[in-house]
Amino acid sequence: MYWYQQTPRNGLKLVASSATWMQNSYEEGYSKAKFEINRDKSDHSVMTIKNVTSEDAATYFCAASDR
Repeated sequence: MYWYQQTPRNGLKLVASSATWMQNSYEEGYSKAKFEINRDKSDHSVMTIKNVTSEDAATYFCAASDR
C-alpha cells in the first residue's frame, strides 16, 4: 500500500509505503510519529495523522499494488 498527500499548491507526494513483509517506509519529511500507518490485513490499511495542524490540510490517497 502507498499513501500520498496532495496539497492545494503542490503535486502528489508519497508519504509512506507499507507491505505485510516489511516495516513501513517513510519518505523524507514524513515520520511515523506524525503519520501512523496500521495494516492488519493484506488488503486493509489505515493512516492516522497525529496532532493535526492547518499545515496538514491536503487530500490524502491510498493506492495498492499486487506485485
